[in-house]
Amino acid sequence: MHTSNYWIGYFQANARHKRVNWALAPTITQDEIAAVLPSLQAWQLGETSEGEHLIAASTKYAYRLGDPDYVDAVKLFIKEEQKHGNNLGRYIDKIGQKRVKKDWGDTLFRKVRYFNTSMELWTLAVIVVESTAQIFYQALKDATQCRLLKEICTDILIDEAPHIVFQTERLAIIFEGKSNFSKSWRKVAYKHFFHATSLLVWYGHKKLFMAGGVTFDMYVKKMQYKYKKTIAAITIAQVNTLPLYM
Repeated sequence: MHTSNYWIGYFQANARHKRVNWALAPTITQDEIAAVLPSLQAWQLGETSEGEHLIAASTKYAYRLGDPDYVDAVKLFIKEEQKHGNNLGRYIDKIGQKRVKKDWGDTLFRKVRYFNTSMELWTLAVIVVESTAQIFYQALKDATQCRLLKEICTDILIDEAPHIVFQTERLAIIFEGKSNFSKSWRKVAYKHFFHATSLLVWYGHKKLFMAGGVTFDMYVKKMQYKYKKTIAAITIAQVNTLPLYM
């Protein structure tokens, strides 16, 4: 289990890595654009959140816990997510396409965020979304021969694994602080939330997943594996053996 100071140091160090060569010209084909653009646009929009509600929830939680450094770690996490959105947006601009300002999935998630002040639910939601993102960006990378887009996806994938660890460690701390009765019903609630949200992501982006060679059965198996590595690991009290990269 890492401290908030550790994560501050990690995010600061990671921000210094420049893994995308923007001198490369995009070589994506029209067929590839047709297969991936709607999902690329939607995901780009989702990565651009200012994170105001997450910062508010983490501030309230951190000061109650006596760990104000956690807020700074969350802010750096948000900044890294915004980098992803900026890179995707820059790519969309370079291929002469439009960024979108509205998407049903992003609208739904933003409404949930607006009313949510629970650090627990925030953390759980981010774990699920980051887990689906790993499959999404690998599929996007495999769906094109464009070297620039592949580099953008690789950079994001490198970032996502520690993101999941950052959030999983926090959910483990929150879960361990609950009573045995609360833990018992949370095990069920976490599982249903994880799989229901995963299915929504498949529904919204199945065309891109399939373009990247990911069938529905493959997606389900991958998400089941990710559930066992994150949520199930927490709820069966294996919080001290969480892997650093998933």
